[in-house]
Amino acid sequence: MKKEEDLESPLLSDGEPAPADTKGCAYALVCALLASLTSIIYGYNRGVMSGAQKFVQADLGVTDGQLEVLIGATSVYSLVGSLAAGWTCDRAGRRRAVALAAAMFLAGSAATAAANGYAALMAGQLVAGVACGFGLVVAPVYIAEIAPASSRGFLSSIPEIAGNSGILLSYIADFALADLPTTLNWRLMIGIGAVPPLFLAAAAVLAMPETPRWLVLHGRHDEARRVLARTAGDADRRLREIAASVREASKGGAGGEGVWRELLLRPTPAVRRVMLAILGLQVFQQACGVAAMVLYAPRVFSHVGITSDRAVLGATVLLGAAKTVAIVVPLFLTDRLGRRPMLLASAAGMAASLLVLGLSVRAPPAAASYSWWAAATCVAAAAAFMATFSLGFGPVISMYGSEILPLRLRAQGTGIGTAINRVMSAVVGMTFISMYEAVGMAGTFYIFAAFSAAAWVFVYACLPETKGRSLEEMEALFDAGANKPSPRATLS
Repeated sequence: MKKEEDLESPLLSDGEPAPADTKGCAYALVCALLASLTSIIYGYNRGVMSGAQKFVQADLGVTDGQLEVLIGATSVYSLVGSLAAGWTCDRAGRRRAVALAAAMFLAGSAATAAANGYAALMAGQLVAGVACGFGLVVAPVYIAEIAPASSRGFLSSIPEIAGNSGILLSYIADFALADLPTTLNWRLMIGIGAVPPLFLAAAAVLAMPETPRWLVLHGRHDEARRVLARTAGDADRRLREIAASVREASKGGAGGEGVWRELLLRPTPAVRRVMLAILGLQVFQQACGVAAMVLYAPRVFSHVGITSDRAVLGATVLLGAAKTVAIVVPLFLTDRLGRRPMLLASAAGMAASLLVLGLSVRAPPAAASYSWWAAATCVAAAAAFMATFSLGFGPVISMYGSEILPLRLRAQGTGIGTAINRVMSAVVGMTFISMYEAVGMAGTFYIFAAFSAAAWVFVYACLPETKGRSLEEMEALFDAGANKPSPRATLS
């Protein structure tokens, strides 16, 4: 059989990936888009409560305290899902995990939309939250393993773009349905989220292949070769590389218990550095306060004098649009500039915009002139924050985490990182109202700005560049004894 041009090769002498084969890239792109439906559904479920919460409170009599618990608990539930997703990915496969996530999204959205009280809301969000945890894990893992090194940065950014698109669609749905009767509008807002999982489940069952690395890990080499023949120019060479990586992993005895032991109890220096990088990035991603803006932006805008429901929801749509449009930038620049420069620029932009946002909400809108200035500055700064977040700390973190984990630890390690992310998201979601009541809205955003500045320091000091390296080379890159470029050098 005639071999096509190599889609990827090990790290070349000049540090650049090999030219990509067009057919292979197209097939990998289709697979990535199908997997990213999970992220669209996750984003919709995450953002829809931002506009629906006011109507839920009016219809079902939910208090602010109950609302904080409801929204924050969804992140706690997704923690359970993210941990279960790693185990499911390893045992059942990446493709079946996508199908399971779709089924849970369908059930969770339908149950929440039909709720007639607070307990029923919590039950529906329990199922949807577990599905969100699955969605956060399975799409990045699937794409990292199906994508060639030459386009992994491009393809691995798609789930984040899809997630932001889902958030934007939820904001648009909130805006479009806000004028319907209160007993109906929020149910439609949430219930629409039950439609896309039907298509995702069908795609996972009928169209998506299993990843070659999972197939090799389970001894199904012929199937892995068939998949690689559609995504890699030299399928036999890539199969040998993956098989060698699996054999190396098996020497460490990394079974189910062995994975957890190597990740948490007795990690090698390289694995310790990998986990430090992953956990640190996940903590800082949420500590900057992005969940507060996604979930509570209408409250922030109301604080500066925007009183019309449609104006508040329209401004929220603007935030979603800024976040989604900006996410396209790393899609094209991450493989060219590298991961570190994108993360550093993102952290700096977030810190600056959060400081401006804090200034804009520092005092109550006592006068009409102040109200106009504060409202305009607040919306602009919030949009700038969302945009700069999307430049790096949105898409690059999941990409970076998925590609630096060794194959034997990838699913479980990604699950741990996502679990920490969900814990931090829950903390922000469950404390934002209480926090701004205690220290003021401005003080809350100053705290988020301080965390963003700390994130910049963490990236600069702790993260090596991974651009152009194959997945099988990452452990050597993080080995404490390996020769690594200095942080300053990787900025060039």
